[in-house]
Amino acid sequence: FYTPRFFCFCFLYQFIVFAFRYRVNVRLVDGNSRCAGRVEVLHRGQWGTVCDDYWDLADAAVVCRELDCGEPVDALGDAHFGPGTGPIWISYVVCTGSESTLKNCGTTGWSKSDCDHNEDAGVRCSGKLLHTVPHLNH
Repeated sequence: FYTPRFFCFCFLYQFIVFAFRYRVNVRLVDGNSRCAGRVEVLHRGQWGTVCDDYWDLADAAVVCRELDCGEPVDALGDAHFGPGTGPIWISYVVCTGSESTLKNCGTTGWSKSDCDHNEDAGVRCSGKLLHTVPHLNH
């Protein structure tokens, strides 16, 4: 019934769906863990930073959720994790806290910033995953 070619096709299809669904558009850089650091977003194939103007815990909550890093602990400004390089992609971020990604929050638009890298936004998340994988006893 099922040929090796069929199984190969199914595996490839599932991999492509997974890759598009879980591609990373935000990261935390220069923190002490994967769940803390300067906020950087991927736009047009280039990583850039986020300005700290109006940066708050609602914005941090979205980043923490997007990275599966638990709850927000701090929303930091003034390049707390050091200044970034490259473009400052977003400023005046306005999230309600319920968005699934930072790109779904309100902003002044891409690359429209009067900030410099001494105003890069940062986040510290709890690091506790929002979901758990059940442990199977054998």
